[in-house]
Amino acid sequence: MFSTLSLLAFVTLALNVAAKPVVIDRSPILSIPLTKIHNITSGHNLVASGLARAQSFKDRAKTHDLAEIRKRQAIPVTNEVVTYLASVGVGASDTQYQLIVDTGSSNTWVGATTKYVPSSTSTDTGDRVSVTYGSGEFSGTEYIDEVTLSSSLVITSQSIGVASSSEGFEGTDGILGIGPDDLTEDTVSGVSTVPTVTDNLFSQGTIAEKVVAISFEPTTTDEVTNGELFFGGTDSSKFTGDITYTSKTGDYWGITQTVTYGSTTIQSSLSGIVDTGTTLLYLDENGFEKYIEAIGATLDDETGLYKITTAQYNALEDLVFTIGGTEFSLTPNAQIWPRSLNTAIGGSASSIYLVVANLGGEEAGFDFIDGYVFLERFYSVFDTTNSRVGFATTSFTTATTN
Repeated sequence: MFSTLSLLAFVTLALNVAAKPVVIDRSPILSIPLTKIHNITSGHNLVASGLARAQSFKDRAKTHDLAEIRKRQAIPVTNEVVTYLASVGVGASDTQYQLIVDTGSSNTWVGATTKYVPSSTSTDTGDRVSVTYGSGEFSGTEYIDEVTLSSSLVITSQSIGVASSSEGFEGTDGILGIGPDDLTEDTVSGVSTVPTVTDNLFSQGTIAEKVVAISFEPTTTDEVTNGELFFGGTDSSKFTGDITYTSKTGDYWGITQTVTYGSTTIQSSLSGIVDTGTTLLYLDENGFEKYIEAIGATLDDETGLYKITTAQYNALEDLVFTIGGTEFSLTPNAQIWPRSLNTAIGGSASSIYLVVANLGGEEAGFDFIDGYVFLERFYSVFDTTNSRVGFATTSFTTATTN
């Protein structure tokens, strides 16, 4: 295991080679574990949650007026469905909060379930804070407080929202926002933006670059620790081969990609979002219809997902994503919902459901959302310093767990 000093020295050396990504050999001091949980009542909720979230993304791109965004909500707020939680300490007492890890937002807040109790490290700024996610919302007061991600990832002064009201976050305590800091614009009264946890770890000298890397292990079990959030670089034990980087687009962690299925081009050089807070893989309506037609899938009214027969599953081809000039393939097994969890979404235990859903009509910059069903098959890197997103294969890319 590296000491803190030797680790920082290694990062400094790596930074001298500008074209190379920062790769840090495995050390637990800069990482925190992630636990997967389900909060599913039906497949319709599974699909609707992602669509509501997508609508909030689109609305925010058009206006930063939070009241106007709420007014535009076409789909009622639904609970987060499949989430990854990190246990985060706040305040002098290090009270632990179970926070959703979200690349699609940037505010960190607590109080949805476990209530916040101010301590000797707490400062009430008096400013109001409010964020709408589509699949949830909260409002409350901003505090500045100490935030402990791990023993070596301590932020002495972090803006946190303390919820006086929240909706859609039952079973969790709030959000750890690791999106770009632009997404905090106009969320706190009296200031334009607030620094994210990644920003503060960097400015306070804890990490050498504003980089967050995420790894998931596909699993068919609920409430299992199967992920890692790594700050300041990447964990070389979690990926195989090289990391491919592509430029970030838009306010979110946006990328451009081309998607093909067999000989069919599903999407060509379109822009969308990489989002840990979205469960499914969403394609624009045109691309989705091409995919479904190529497979022959049919809509399942009970779940809201599309299903296929065993023969169709056996004939499935890879769904290939070309990102930054590199092909990343979702294998047939990666394109289906874990069959052991079929009944959890109101489906039949013997059915086979696809994890690709219809995002609806095309809208520039929002032609797809690569949700966690995509991200759990690849290592992902969110690099604020160089304004880019990276992907690499892992030992689980071709897993057959589903």
